[in-house]
Amino acid sequence: MTKKRDYYEVLGLDKTATAEDIKKAYRKLAKESHPDLHPNDKTAEARFREINEANEVLSDPQKRAAYDQFGMDGPPQMGGFGGFEGGFGGFGGFESIFDQLFGGAGGRGQQRRNAPTRGRDIQINVRVEFEEAAFGASKSLEFMRAELCDTCKGTGGKDGAEPVTCSVCHGTGQVRSGGGFMVTVRTCSACGGTGQTIKDACTTCRGSGRVRRKRTAKFTIPPGADDGQVFVLSGDGEPGRNGGPNGDLLIALSVKPHRLFRREGTTLYLEMPISFTQAALGATLEIPTLEGGRVNHKIPEGTQDGALFRIRGEGVQQLHGSNRGDLVVRVKVEIPQKLTDRQKELLCEFDKECTGREFEKRKGFLDKVKELFNA
Repeated sequence: MTKKRDYYEVLGLDKTATAEDIKKAYRKLAKESHPDLHPNDKTAEARFREINEANEVLSDPQKRAAYDQFGMDGPPQMGGFGGFEGGFGGFGGFESIFDQLFGGAGGRGQQRRNAPTRGRDIQINVRVEFEEAAFGASKSLEFMRAELCDTCKGTGGKDGAEPVTCSVCHGTGQVRSGGGFMVTVRTCSACGGTGQTIKDACTTCRGSGRVRRKRTAKFTIPPGADDGQVFVLSGDGEPGRNGGPNGDLLIALSVKPHRLFRREGTTLYLEMPISFTQAALGATLEIPTLEGGRVNHKIPEGTQDGALFRIRGEGVQQLHGSNRGDLVVRVKVEIPQKLTDRQKELLCEFDKECTGREFEKRKGFLDKVKELFNA
């Protein structure tokens, strides 16, 4: 069995943390590890559950007091809970244990289930052009969202009828069996723990109180946005329950590659082909820019293949800033592949001028190895 981490450690707090400290830490960590931002990431999913479990205990004064006193194994009156999946997480869960110890019965749990709940966040992946991310753009996209049913106004009942008290759990949301310290508490299957049921279901939403609709979101990509960044449209997610706030719409950018430029932060990289003659004699090059223009840049005589030079201010604008990065150009000297006899003759003359002897094909490494073996 894996040993659980200390709840204060999970939230990055110490035992003197205030309720507000716990609230802020939970919100920050839960948002960072939300499964919608890390699809198919089991590590992030486990981390999210761990954060929620820690918050569930430390945000409740009674649970926190017991945790501070007894630790993960639970109160000694219960003989510890290590044999039931360990500590506060086992044997009917932390809720059942505290209901038994403090007389909470189903009331507090049922109230918690019917308390205002924030709506679910929605994440949409949007693929945009390289220039749209660099310079900014206004976009419009369609997505599906669960919304309150107009027919029943979200109650789930026919003709808007309000839910009635569950006849099985009598509104507590829980069903108990056994006695003494061996009481078993489980969520009422008839009402799902809400303490209420719907007598006649709405024919439009079939009792769920919600229907799915297509919506259009308009948003602006700021200049300097980059691949993988997530932008939040607050309140454009799914509606909350029991008067809770709406969730958010998360827009994750996927930027298409450019045919010429490569980007790292605010810096652009470009590979520029030049001729052997330009590299040897020097030249003024016309460098293309991301805007579609040209910038003249002079390279010196004897420029080598792979040489880098920088053009200031021709990169990408800093996100939420006014500064622009640079354009870094790497020259690639192109060697001609098909030469005429006259061109070959001229190159041989050039080689003779450089070496002082007639041109001959230089012996390569393999040729020298063969000579050694044949000696």
